Order: sequence, then structure tokens, then C-alpha cells
Amino acid sequence: MSVLAVLDPAVALAHAVVAAVAHLVPTALAIVLFTVAVRLALHPLARAAARGEKARARLAPKVAALQRKHKDRPERLREALAEMYRKEQVSPFAGCLPVLVQIPFFSVMYRLFTTPNDLLDHTLFGVPLGLHVTGAHGAGQWAVFGVLFAGLAAVGVVNFRRARRTAAAAAATAAAAAPAAAARPAPQPGAGLLPYLSFGSVLFAALVPVAAVLYLLTAGVWSAAERAWLYRDGTPVSAAAMMG
Repeated sequence: MSVLAVLDPAVALAHAVVAAVAHLVPTALAIVLFTVAVRLALHPLARAAARGEKARARLAPKVAALQRKHKDRPERLREALAEMYRKEQVSPFAGCLPVLVQIPFFSVMYRLFTTPNDLLDHTLFGVPLGLHVTGAHGAGQWAVFGVLFAGLAAVGVVNFRRARRTAAAAAATAAAAAPAAAARPAPQPGAGLLPYLSFGSVLFAALVPVAAVLYLLTAGVWSAAERAWLYRDGTPVSAAAMMG
């Protein structure tokens, strides 16, 4: 039995909701509407995370100052940082909450779209929702997959550019907060690879059927638009928020 079988009650509920909506609109559109509805319900968490990110960006110079002051006393540094966050009423982990909450939803949708069921018998422009890209044949099916993958790639480009800007802004903040005589902070291991995670959904889409690709595209477009709106003042976005 699959470990994901524990999600079957939630999968059954999601199936019932999508199937009910599919009586009114095409099944592919029902998947899009269901995804948007869930993301809209999670929006308050995203707003809270954005407020936390902005507060942490404001506190970045103070954090750098504390790191210099207690660089040889890690325990004292942790206490000082905790005290500062408490006084400022800012959580250092707020940006992770939307990502953590989305994991169960993603797992349910993954289970729904990778387990044979009647929803996958429906089509998107003639392409079965249960079809993988490896099984595509004919110009029409390849065209549908091409549009879906192009959409995912476009979202990846947007997120990649935002991640690069975020990394550059973080580096500039750290450099400005450091004394002139201090050595430039060493980059974190693997930091240069983080922006490329923006294209992870494109690779993952090659492993799942059309229904799941449609979900990934809808969720990706929503996330990119949501981040653009919430961080329209140019506030840097953490790696956790970028992956939301």
C-alpha cells in the first residue's frame, strides 16, 4: 500500500468537489477553478508571510550588526536574535507557513491525478487528462503539451528573475550593513543554484499526466501573480516564499 493512501479520504473529497463542478463546466476548467479556490483560501497566509518578509527585510541591518557583535558566541547570538524578533513581533519562520500548508494540498492533488479515476477520462482539447507527455502522439496532442510546458517555462522564467533580484538585494543589504574594513561575507553553499529551482515544475510535469500539469500551471501562475502583488514595493522574498 502506498504511503499516500493515508490521504485517500481527502482525495475522495477533492474528487467529489471537482466532479460536482465538472457537471457545470468542462473537467479541465473544473480543475483550474478548484485550484484557484484553494489558493484563494490560503491567501491570508500568504499576506501574513509577506508582512513577515517585509519586517525581516527592515530588520536585516540589525541582524547583521548582532552577527558581528556575537560572531564568536553563537549561543548569545541566538538569544539576541530571539529577543529582537520578540520585541519587533516578527517571526523568522512566517515565510515558511504557506509552503508547509500547501504540501498536503499538493499531495492530495498528486494522488488524485495519478490514481486512475473517472476524471482522467475527460479531455483537454482532445487530450485525455490522464495522458503523460511520453504517450502523446499527433500534432494536436503535442500542441497541447507544448502550450502547457511553455506556460510552465514562462512562470519559471518570472520566478527565476525574481529569485536573482532577491539574491542580489540580499547581498547588497549584507554588504551595506558590514563595516568597510570587514571582509565580504562568504556566499552560502548552493545559493547560486536556488534560482534554478524555479524550473523544477517543468521537469516534474514530464512525470505526471495532463490533469496534474494543469494544476501545476494554475498554481504556478497564481503564485507568481500573488507574489508580484504582495511584494510590489520591491521587498526581497525569501527562498521559502519563492517556492510557495
